[in-house]
Amino acid sequence: MIIIDGSEGEGGGQIVRNACALSLVTGRPFRITNVRGGREKPGLMRQHVTAIEAACRIGGGECEGVAVGSREMLFRPGKASAGDYHFAVGTAGSTNLVLQTVLMPLLLADGPSRLVLEGGTHNVFAPPFDFIDRAFLPIVNRMGPRVTAKLVRHGFYPRGGGRIEVEIEPAPLVPVECVERGAMLSCSATAFFAGLPFDVADREIRMAKKQLDWPECAFSVRELPEEQGPGNILVLEAVYEHATEIVSGFGKLGVPAEHLAKRAAARMQGYLDSTAFAGPYLADQLLLPFAIAGGGVFTTVKPSQHATTAADIIALFLDRKTAFQHEAGGTHRVTVG
Repeated sequence: MIIIDGSEGEGGGQIVRNACALSLVTGRPFRITNVRGGREKPGLMRQHVTAIEAACRIGGGECEGVAVGSREMLFRPGKASAGDYHFAVGTAGSTNLVLQTVLMPLLLADGPSRLVLEGGTHNVFAPPFDFIDRAFLPIVNRMGPRVTAKLVRHGFYPRGGGRIEVEIEPAPLVPVECVERGAMLSCSATAFFAGLPFDVADREIRMAKKQLDWPECAFSVRELPEEQGPGNILVLEAVYEHATEIVSGFGKLGVPAEHLAKRAAARMQGYLDSTAFAGPYLADQLLLPFAIAGGGVFTTVKPSQHATTAADIIALFLDRKTAFQHEAGGTHRVTVG
């Protein structure tokens, strides 16, 4: 039984999700105390409960202490089985975080799987669907499996109601090197809004234009059906030969549109000014598939506490170390295995 203190490192839900995925892959049970002990409101939230229940369902596992607000939980895994699964978060909790929990085990299952996930698709403190689809999954597909995702309906906080559909064709994960991103192929900045005044998205785009030296045609506003709102997200995308970086800014009550856009543009500019393959959020996501593959190398900007915590959890289950080596120019070389 692996015992994990959920308040250590970044102290959030990533510890729960990675532990569930690794438990199903390795067959090793675990217990987490002080669940999300590093957060202002500790304990399991609805999206974490759904993720754990999803892990139990695909793997025939058993769990204890899985309820909203629970500060301690136990998970005994079974073996992940291919199938047609439908999971609803029930609120605007992130569907993409539930996907992260079950994806790796299903990549190693005995056949193809199909997932329907309902809830939030574009949530603050979680990667939006665009990031999963265009930044993360292409790297996973490069490692052997074939995963395709479709956004059927946007889901914003607090209403939720979004839907994504994912097709998974499993295959053994093979190590890859993701060091050079190559030349830039395209860039875009899109402000999505639903059930809100056009002016909100327009102000975001006007500020993004001031901050980013991109061509005029790269900037646009897209209105979504009103029933999918209220909601707003600014999506900045830089496509390179071998990598795609997506930075998002979520509209939030009390946060001026200009402030949101300026902050998102600054984060994108930091990536553009570097030579790293992966931005900080992609780096967090790559550690798990690389570790399960048995190794791999990628370059990134300064590793986040999420990344170092993920490496610590991986080491508990797989006895596999991750090295973060600072290189000239401010990039870091991450070697797994």
